[in-house]
Amino acid sequence: MADWHTTVTPPALARLLATARLPQPATTRRPAYRTLAGQIRLLVTEGRLPVGARLPAERELATVLELSRTTVATAYETLRTDGYLRSRRGSGSWTALPEGAPPPSDALHPVPPDEQNRTLDLGVAAPPAPQPFLGEAAARAVEQLPCYAAGHGHYPTGVPVLREAVARRFTERGLPTTPDQILITTGAMGGLHLLQRVLIGRGDRVAVEAPSYAHTLQALRLADARLVPVPYAWPNGPRRQPEWDLAGWRRVLLGATPKVAYVLPDFHNPTGALIGEEQRRELLAAARTAGTIVLVDETTAELGWGVPESAPLPRPMAALDRAAQVVTVGSAGKLLWGGLRIGWVRAAPALVRRLAAERVYSDVGTPVLDQLIAAELMGEALPAVRAHQLGRLRATADAFARALPVHLPTWTYAPPPGGLSLWVSTGGLSGAALALAGERGGVRIASGNRFGSDGAFEHHIRIPLTVPAAAVPAAVERLAALAARASAGGRFGSTDGTEPLAV
Repeated sequence: MADWHTTVTPPALARLLATARLPQPATTRRPAYRTLAGQIRLLVTEGRLPVGARLPAERELATVLELSRTTVATAYETLRTDGYLRSRRGSGSWTALPEGAPPPSDALHPVPPDEQNRTLDLGVAAPPAPQPFLGEAAARAVEQLPCYAAGHGHYPTGVPVLREAVARRFTERGLPTTPDQILITTGAMGGLHLLQRVLIGRGDRVAVEAPSYAHTLQALRLADARLVPVPYAWPNGPRRQPEWDLAGWRRVLLGATPKVAYVLPDFHNPTGALIGEEQRRELLAAARTAGTIVLVDETTAELGWGVPESAPLPRPMAALDRAAQVVTVGSAGKLLWGGLRIGWVRAAPALVRRLAAERVYSDVGTPVLDQLIAAELMGEALPAVRAHQLGRLRATADAFARALPVHLPTWTYAPPPGGLSLWVSTGGLSGAALALAGERGGVRIASGNRFGSDGAFEHHIRIPLTVPAAAVPAAVERLAALAARASAGGRFGSTDGTEPLAV
């Protein structure tokens, strides 16, 4: 059981239940207690009710739902029997996942080069390099390299020309920044690991979105941080873009008082959601009251392929509340190329110096040539590079939008305004079963439970937008074949409230 519980009030649960639509039986009417149990079970497996959330007392919920207490009590008992609810006398009841539910899987590593022709890799959301821009930038960087070769080549804060380029880009996006606020790191994950070592102690609580970026969640688990998930809200239904549940964030920030809140407000991984400025301000205000550091992951912030050019993007969170403790992590890996291994941290100069002093015990500095290439790409070439990469992503997203309804009509997703992936509901099929079938069929799939802090999202997968648009129809046909194979293997989860979900 978690050390801190989200407490769900009766009205809040009633609102969630209204959005949990179950398939209707073809013939007989389903008993009310089974409907209620099925709805709560669906909310848990979809991550809209966190695992460990304390549910209302039976009498209180019965009053709000205008049901008999016997109906609610029987629904709760059904959930306890199926493993989706645990209770203790005097402590109430809280949501759970059944024993034996698949835990978040190990990280999906990129397919080795010698296997790429035989394997469809839908596990890694990383685009190919923009050519000819990368090659041209590399040639110019090599010409500059002799100027740096006379010294030891160690730059704990980064090569000055790249720090200046990153600071300039923040300023262009509405956040005035100086180079002494920038630390260049070996990829965004290098920056996140460094911040984790400096800011988060063993046992500290960290509030995270649900779902969230799988690798960061796993890194926090390995550091023995205590994750407190805050589910996304889907105010207009699961086919519309999600938003932050600000009431839930306030409860967590003020109730759990986490040391850090980790958020991805710009084309979120995996949902692609873009959070507006007003919601950003409100979360920052709650974090300031709680004394929580807000760690903002902007690795996908430049990937607004679905946003009209005339539409202004929200400013970076650090520009909205200078009094709040905001630390930003960014990366060249998603817009430029992951092979460069270039990331950065934007923070107060004092924290940048502290991070630079800490990093010498790990990697000392990021490769100089990679930094020079990134600086070239972030200079005059950046608008053309960005247009090239966004065009690729847009074409692939459009191809999936055409192919998925044809071959997998029961799969749904909210069309995102940007980012690198689609967050797809598999219509009740276990994402873990689909991934297992994929391992045998030459398709690597990121199952949804990788992106939950507690094993939720079993009936989702993340589909990266890195497949060439022309290859999408064939990729979706292979997914449909895998879905049929996984279904035949008996790994479907029922969401109609009549049988336990198979996870």
